[in-house]
Amino acid sequence: MRFPKLLLRPELVFLLLAVILGAGAGAAYWVSRATVLTVAVAPRDGTEPALIQAYADALAKRHKEIRLKVLALDDVRDSAAALQDGRADLAVVRPDVDLPDNGLTLAILRDQAMIIASPEASGLTRFPSLDRKRLAILAHRDADQALIRAMVEHYGLTLLDREPEGAVPPRHVVLVEMAEADLAAAFTAKRIDAVVSVIAPTAPTAQRIVGIVQGVSKNRKVAFVDVENVDAIIARMPRLQSVTMPAETFGGSPKVPAEDVHTVGASYRLMARTSLSRSVAADVTQHLFEMRSGMANTTPAADYMQAPKYESTAEATSARLPIHPGAVDFFEREQQGFIERYETWIYLVAFLGGGIGSAVAWVGQRLSRLRRERVEEATDRLLAIRQEAQDSTDAPRLEQLAREIDDLAGDIAKHALERPTEARTMSAAAIAIDAARSTVKRTIAASQYAAESSDLAGRTTSTEAAAAP
Repeated sequence: MRFPKLLLRPELVFLLLAVILGAGAGAAYWVSRATVLTVAVAPRDGTEPALIQAYADALAKRHKEIRLKVLALDDVRDSAAALQDGRADLAVVRPDVDLPDNGLTLAILRDQAMIIASPEASGLTRFPSLDRKRLAILAHRDADQALIRAMVEHYGLTLLDREPEGAVPPRHVVLVEMAEADLAAAFTAKRIDAVVSVIAPTAPTAQRIVGIVQGVSKNRKVAFVDVENVDAIIARMPRLQSVTMPAETFGGSPKVPAEDVHTVGASYRLMARTSLSRSVAADVTQHLFEMRSGMANTTPAADYMQAPKYESTAEATSARLPIHPGAVDFFEREQQGFIERYETWIYLVAFLGGGIGSAVAWVGQRLSRLRRERVEEATDRLLAIRQEAQDSTDAPRLEQLAREIDDLAGDIAKHALERPTEARTMSAAAIAIDAARSTVKRTIAASQYAAESSDLAGRTTSTEAAAAP
């Protein structure tokens, strides 16, 4: 009786363990690998591209789990569209120009204020006073012009982007584009009455512009247009924001401005798609602010970054410009730990691991039972051979049984060497082998003795018969 080959050999066990370990290593790599996010950045001539590139470089240099792929675009409308249609995971967005439906704020990269400045003698401190005035603007951006136009129209005025022939018509304001180097001469020649810019008040360019106005003012004092009833304007144009320029923002002797100036402004925001996981959004926000000091050595724009202001979590996620829950987690120091972040996967792996372990144990038990059954079958056959040998006197048959015992003993020994088998089962098999061999040997010996005795008796009878008279 030959044993059939069993499927679970030691080599297969080691192979199975190697596969499990490889799968575990692959899972660990998948968990620890860097997450690559595409970020759409605009405008090309703004400060944001350099800021985001500095951030991307810092992430790569410090081997963080987040990596950025920068997608440079010409206009903030393009970056908002990239986030909207799924081409980007993050985007630099100016909400007053275009706010994507799926965008949530992570950080304010730059707050801008609409600054309208003129020499104090002009007396331009209120929007209605701009009637029939000429405003210089240094850089032509559609977004900035749209904001200025909206504010001018709020006060019943019409904005002209080209100088008319002759005097400016009543209820009109003219926007004159010019270079910064020509600004002082234009004030002196009375070709302009004020300068307007949508810019961060602390930016170097803003400081230079107000310095030029201060230089052409006889008493070195500067008048700023103050926006009255800012809250009402924000209610009508909710994507704008209220900005207060504190006294002395542009200098302290004399004070420029002499007192706080209220105006409206817009912001450039880093926004994430709503489907971006909270943990990834929290990591992006955390690294952005943690690396700000190092990034500022590369680009001064890093100093203008700030967190969105809010009073409560509910307010943050339900505001007109909502904040991503992941960013809120960082701001409130409630970021998820490893267990919380991957608890679903942990439970799933534990569940599947338990199931797989149980299945492996069952297979092992089943194979062990099959091994035991096969040895028991061989033992039963040995006992059957012993019984047959006791009742047989056929010498050729006994030789055949002896060879079968040797074959069974060899198979059992080989089986014991290759696979673990219970000691009780092997002891029973060994006893059966010895008993079968002993029985066959005794039966063969008895048969031979009987044959020899019969032959001797036959020869004796023949001799006696020959000797008789």
